[in-house]
Amino acid sequence: MNDERAPLVTVYITNHNYGRYIEQAIQSVLRQTLRDFELIIIDDGSTDNSREIIQRYADHEKIVTIYQQNKGLNVTNNIALRAARGRYLMRLDADDYLDENALMVLAGVLERNPDVGLVFPDYFLVDESGAVLEVVRRHDFDQVTLLDQPAHGACTMIRRESLLEMSGYDESLRCQDGYDLWIRFIQHHRVQNVNLPLFYYRQHPGSLSRSEERILSARSQIISRQAQQNGRRLSAIAVIPVRGPQLDPTSTALRSLGGRPLIDWTLQAALEASRITHVIVTTPDEDLLAYMEAKNEPRILAVRRDRELALPNTHIEDTLFHALAIYTQRFPAPDVLAVLYIESPFRGARHIDAAIDLLELFNTDSVIGVRPETDEFYQHDGNGLKPLRQSRLLRLERDELYRRAGQMHVVRRVFLEAQRQVVGGTVGHVVLDQQAAWRLRSEWEWGVAETLAAKIAAASSEQEKTG
Repeated sequence: MNDERAPLVTVYITNHNYGRYIEQAIQSVLRQTLRDFELIIIDDGSTDNSREIIQRYADHEKIVTIYQQNKGLNVTNNIALRAARGRYLMRLDADDYLDENALMVLAGVLERNPDVGLVFPDYFLVDESGAVLEVVRRHDFDQVTLLDQPAHGACTMIRRESLLEMSGYDESLRCQDGYDLWIRFIQHHRVQNVNLPLFYYRQHPGSLSRSEERILSARSQIISRQAQQNGRRLSAIAVIPVRGPQLDPTSTALRSLGGRPLIDWTLQAALEASRITHVIVTTPDEDLLAYMEAKNEPRILAVRRDRELALPNTHIEDTLFHALAIYTQRFPAPDVLAVLYIESPFRGARHIDAAIDLLELFNTDSVIGVRPETDEFYQHDGNGLKPLRQSRLLRLERDELYRRAGQMHVVRRVFLEAQRQVVGGTVGHVVLDQQAAWRLRSEWEWGVAETLAAKIAAASSEQEKTG
């Protein structure tokens, strides 16, 4: 660097084997209308032609190059944080690129608003060749009250001082650095967005964003850890309502899946959840009650549900009040109820814990499991089908659709008692992977579930062998 004065902005590019894209990323920084920046390029052990391309810029007055061996994203983020001199810091992934005004607009927000610690924009979703697929417009965060939809990890500008105060990035995480940062950041600093698309986010087969199971597992870990650091205060129980085959011939509670009764899958998940103290199984079915009693599990309370409460078209809230009345004869009233239905056998302990932790972290009244819907939806207006989304190019976050999934509802007891609603008030959500969201409604779905159960058993057996 020829100029010893600290720049306003530090941009750093993280790269691992993105030689086919990295030059476009570098050039998008060098073409910025705001010139008061430095660019740090960090290559994380690439084996393609990345180093050759990066080396072309080694003598550029605004560029610092760093070569290292496979340290991972969050270690690399902290290396950039230590090397940065700018007042504001922003990561750019090597397969993405910036609008020429990105730094000017985002730094301008931070310069004008000293109470804002983080700012992020809308973006263009592009394909491998850079063709625009969609313009993704985020919420207007001046109007947002529930901050459970984070900014991107990349192309978000952060006050370096604020990031240092938070001790940087958690190096135990292999992905979801942005989500982790967001969860910690919103507890101490104000965030803001700019409703302008200012970067190009490339979607291609190798992008991490397509590794759903890995991402969602990391999010659960982040949520759990933050809840523990905050000090978990809310007590929680699980309630499993089952009509049973004596009242409902289609009930499958005792039908075998993977060699054990279906209800055992949900029981195991609830008992393994760290947030759950007790599990109530409420049913009018005598066979199921006898099965529960035979388990002789002290944390399971089998409640004989009044037949009238289990009839079709009855409200689940009445069943919950009945179960609570019996439970509180022996134990203190819980703060939270996790209502779990047995038709989603692969919804696990971490999903239950994540839902309860989210309710506590974001102070919501209830939380549900969901799956984002990415298909096209239509409505019939009397004159034929009309798409719910008017433009295929513009994607508004406020119009995103979610489907209930995982047969899981978490609710504060005080809200349930006051409003007589399991889902209502401020509703949070936990996104479930496809396996956790699987629901048994047909013989075909049972067939798929048997295949999944066999894979789960094989993986568990292999894990036991390897220790």
